[in-house]
Amino acid sequence: MKSTILYTSDSFLVEGGKPLRGEVRISGAKNASLPILMASILSEEVCLLNNVPDLLDTKTALELLESLGAKVEFQKGVVKIDPKGIKSFVAPDDVVRRMRASVLAMGPLLARFGRAVVSMPGGCSIGVRSIDQHLKVFERAGAHMEVKHGYINLELKEIKPVEYTFEVITVTGTENAFLLLSKCEKRSILRNIALEPEVIDLVEVLRKMGVQIEIEGRTAIIRGNPYLKGFSHRVIPDRIEAGTFMVAGFLTGGDVILKDVRVEHLGSVIEKLKEAEANIEILDLNSLRVVGKGDIMPLSISTSEYPGFPTDMQAQFMVLCCLAKGISEIRENIFENRFQHVAELQRMGADIHVKDRLAIVKGVERLYGAEVYSTDLRASASLVLAGLVAEGSTLVRDIYHLDRGYERLEEKLKSIGATIERLPQRKP
Repeated sequence: MKSTILYTSDSFLVEGGKPLRGEVRISGAKNASLPILMASILSEEVCLLNNVPDLLDTKTALELLESLGAKVEFQKGVVKIDPKGIKSFVAPDDVVRRMRASVLAMGPLLARFGRAVVSMPGGCSIGVRSIDQHLKVFERAGAHMEVKHGYINLELKEIKPVEYTFEVITVTGTENAFLLLSKCEKRSILRNIALEPEVIDLVEVLRKMGVQIEIEGRTAIIRGNPYLKGFSHRVIPDRIEAGTFMVAGFLTGGDVILKDVRVEHLGSVIEKLKEAEANIEILDLNSLRVVGKGDIMPLSISTSEYPGFPTDMQAQFMVLCCLAKGISEIRENIFENRFQHVAELQRMGADIHVKDRLAIVKGVERLYGAEVYSTDLRASASLVLAGLVAEGSTLVRDIYHLDRGYERLEEKLKSIGATIERLPQRKP
């Protein structure tokens, strides 16, 4: 697979005022796909992954695997990887800087080659997301680290078993530790691990490859295997995409059925939507219905690690709160700079005041269409949601971030009644 990633500054033109009605299928989870794709580095056998979303981040991850020497095919949600030809342990800067999740190549490269050279990561501008917890696990495993010219150079002679308690709960830190220790035969113990569904999906894949992983509470016991098999796996549904469409259905006073979800992954989102007076009907384990009728009630939201309220849904719920009948409070506990969408919502008439990590949102009668700019993935989604209920037209600029994390968002919204159009990048 030869791919060229094009960075665009396309825009969305959204017409507000139409209730969304119909069915929408939720794509596979981006944040589950990426670490599982990196897990293929650990094997020399063919790996098959189904339900992979067609996103810029997915294509970047596949380009990274190709740059290392893997053979890759990607068609209709199915990725086939032959990692036997991987000879390089260097993850190039031009790929890594596009996507922070590229740091997940460090663990498997170090496990396979005893060497890893990975550029310092890029990604969204939502604050400092340190990788110090990753590096501390690597050092406990015997790795020597050096930073040169923007690259992290890691080297170890033999993977030592690790006993480590993460100082903070970190999703990618937990995943990188699992990936490295998957080739260490002796028992390792990790405490205070992340338990997000995407982490557990990676664990399921590693077990298929031959790794013994036991999880009790936030403690994991890992016994690796130096000879890991290939795998065949179906990626879990994207709970953040599901949550975004649930908000869209309720916010617009619509009636939307979501297919291909995991209801058990949506507990905190369902709870808050019900508090806001959404009518939610669980149809079965993999589908639900959201109906919006009447007023939106104000909310008190505090983001936290799973199973708490996800930081990736904070911006979307802020749009709900903008139109609620009262005053809402939103506290962001995960990232220190994740209120960048506030200024753009204010351009649309929102009444929001921010102090440190607390946003006070006073509900207004209506929002008004405006020209707004995307700053990160979930902020971009919130601006589209605001456009769906705003009076008039909203132009959402720089939707590159949306294409990183939402598969065919405008097509799915159109299929349930939205008026939304993609405007190609303007020529200079």
